[in-house]
Amino acid sequence: MKRVTISTDHGDMNLEFFFDKAPKHMDNFVALAESGFYDGTTFHRVIDGFMIQGGCPRGDGTGDGPRRMDAEFNDTPHVLGTLSMARSNDPNSASCQFFICLGDAGFLDGQYTAFGKIADDDSLSTLQKIGKLPTRDPGTGENSQPVETISINKMTVSDG
Repeated sequence: MKRVTISTDHGDMNLEFFFDKAPKHMDNFVALAESGFYDGTTFHRVIDGFMIQGGCPRGDGTGDGPRRMDAEFNDTPHVLGTLSMARSNDPNSASCQFFICLGDAGFLDGQYTAFGKIADDDSLSTLQKIGKLPTRDPGTGENSQPVETISINKMTVSDG
């Protein structure tokens, strides 16, 4: 089973996947990580108590990756540490952007494809540390843009 480590300036986050729940999303994420697609991108959206979002090649939430994914909605709840794919209003528009829940977000269940989770307590600590970083309103009415850049320095794929 594959695992991915997201290395940031605030610590590492180890992820494990729900292959049986969303195999195409897991394969896409792992392939992008292996290719270096995510290296140097950012967590561009942070809402404490809700989620951190990253993986946009443009760094602002408007960029796509090389593939679009059909939804693989499943019964995985969106709770603290859940890894899920971001998308537009079209349920079949997930591409490369992902988010990790900072709390219970049950209103997303069955609406977004959950495909993994934070794998250990140290990773959970890093997630929560990122969730507490200062944010500002980028002009959208949502206080979610990190004041400082939160870089995804590197993603490393391993068997584990």
